[in-house]
Amino acid sequence: MDDSTALARLDQRVSGCRACPRLVDWREEVARTKRPAFADWTYWGRPVPGYGPADARLVIVGLAPAAHGGNRTGRMFTGDRSGDVLFQALYDVGLASQPTSVSADDGLELYGVRVTSPVHCAPPANKPTPGERDTCRPWLVQELKLLRPTMKAVIVLGAFGWQAALPAFAEAGWTVPRPRPAFAHGTRVALDGLDLFGCFHVSQRNTFTGRLTGEMLREVLRTAADAAGLP
Repeated sequence: MDDSTALARLDQRVSGCRACPRLVDWREEVARTKRPAFADWTYWGRPVPGYGPADARLVIVGLAPAAHGGNRTGRMFTGDRSGDVLFQALYDVGLASQPTSVSADDGLELYGVRVTSPVHCAPPANKPTPGERDTCRPWLVQELKLLRPTMKAVIVLGAFGWQAALPAFAEAGWTVPRPRPAFAHGTRVALDGLDLFGCFHVSQRNTFTGRLTGEMLREVLRTAADAAGLP
């Protein structure tokens, strides 16, 4: 089985997970009630797997799908304000085929980049519990193992993602420094041939207040892409 087939099978298994009762109830309730603006949509209403090529050199780790974004479209960071910021920046630095992502069949391609998260279900108030994060971790561990042959750099968005990602890297076989490095925007940590970068999350709270600007995000993307050997 080649890596792309193995990753596709993992994505399929992720999308069928029902391990966290609170998250299952919430994602399905949102899919039933919908938001008025999306009343004519058939919501995904399931765990959202990662998105991007199996031979990605750069991986972006977020937090969790948005209730009316990825939980609606079935693709991470698609159809919400956070995705608008992320995909515009990826397009600006030459890592995406288009600057917007509105649905799973909109033709978007990522160039050498895969996007995933430590929690695959949309959580109430965008806040998964530590227990839900830990229950979901084996999916990320398996994904990292499959991506390891080509992955050279990782960008983790936000402190929650950072706290979730470091144990996952350790379980997947990387040596993580002790004490574990603290999250900060622009931080860079070397892990056994892999460069790990911290970046403020592309949440509306951060982008609307200017805590994270487009140029700040593009700078992290450029630095990580260079570390990954992407053009």
